[in-house]
Amino acid sequence: MLLSFFNKTLIYKFVKFGIVGFSGVLVDFGFTFLCKEIFKIPKYVANAIGFTIAASSNYFLNRIWTFHSHNPEVAVEYSKFICISLIGLGINTLILWTLVSRYKKNFYLSKLFAIAIVTVWNFFINTIFTFT
Repeated sequence: MLLSFFNKTLIYKFVKFGIVGFSGVLVDFGFTFLCKEIFKIPKYVANAIGFTIAASSNYFLNRIWTFHSHNPEVAVEYSKFICISLIGLGINTLILWTLVSRYKKNFYLSKLFAIAIVTVWNFFINTIFTFT
């Protein structure tokens, strides 16, 4: 019974984590577009701004909605989340580079695969490390 409840709870959190992640994609693309196209900020700087705002948004939404964290050390928790996000970005880039450059796979299918792997990574590491 407890194992069944834990699995349902974990799956429910994973779905919520995915919804938050999708909102992060919208935030990332929105701010990147705004910075690059409207404010004429160089594309890689605009991309970094979009990523940072989206990761921050994802942290707060996951803290409140997905994990219901009441940890008073918000700065420590946020730092852990951002570090995990940056590691995830590195994993994403490595997978994408490997599939596209080494194995000549389709860029967008490879990106989709990389996103799926990194989403699982981010969820489980945040579950056991950030929001404990």
